[in-house]
Amino acid sequence: METRAAVNRQVRFGTARLAPAPYHPTAWLLTVDGALQSYVDLADPTYLHMPYATWAARVLDLHWPTGRPVSALHVGGGGFSLPRYLAATRPGSPQVVHELDGPLVDLVRSHLALDAVPDLVVHVGDGERGIRRTPDSTADVVVMDVFRAGAVAIHLAAVEFLREITRVLRPGGLYLGNMWSAADMELPLRAAASLGEVFAHVVLLAEPGLLLGKREGNAVLAAADRELPREALTAWAKSTGDRVFCLSATQLAAFRGPAVPLTAEHPAGAVTPVPPWTR
Repeated sequence: METRAAVNRQVRFGTARLAPAPYHPTAWLLTVDGALQSYVDLADPTYLHMPYATWAARVLDLHWPTGRPVSALHVGGGGFSLPRYLAATRPGSPQVVHELDGPLVDLVRSHLALDAVPDLVVHVGDGERGIRRTPDSTADVVVMDVFRAGAVAIHLAAVEFLREITRVLRPGGLYLGNMWSAADMELPLRAAASLGEVFAHVVLLAEPGLLLGKREGNAVLAAADRELPREALTAWAKSTGDRVFCLSATQLAAFRGPAVPLTAEHPAGAVTPVPPWTR
């Protein structure tokens, strides 16, 4: 039997570690400075494992007809879990990923078969610049999943940059953003308010502990200029045993209070870093 050994490498934003995932002989965990970035199952890219990735995939699957190819633009790559999922579930989907950490891309390419993902183009460079250079109305989906040295790249959730994303999206296109949050939820609340400035429809998915202010965690934000599948998402969330909740922007503001949108004039304060991952 082949022995799977962990790999450590210095990358742009810290020390990356690829370690065999327990219980799944073809899966790997990617951490940077101890913060869990990605879970990749090379034999089954549809098995996402990490809750926030599963939520994002569910939104996408319900927003667009099942199996239909979509043009996707990703800012942030990590282990490229969601691009792998899209390539497997929607063959023929052209995808572009902007990832700033070149050594991390090299690590994933060397050990996680990145070049085997069909219809995927990876640009090593700044995602904000990549979005601004993208022609109008060329993407069905824009995915924002950016962490630098364990911190959320919050300027990418500001109203000014979100307007660039609406320019890039085709009519009916979908925005998906993953964000780490402290228990006070200040960042996702403000990010949801920012999305509400430029999109007609916004929802947030999060675990109940975060929504109740009891613990930190991930929040997934989705937005579009057409109705999001909120009823279907709510039904799916209930089917999980309420391990995740789906709230509209209106419900979120009523539950946790209104928030000021993120803008150049009103930026975020201190950002809580993603904590080291412990098994």
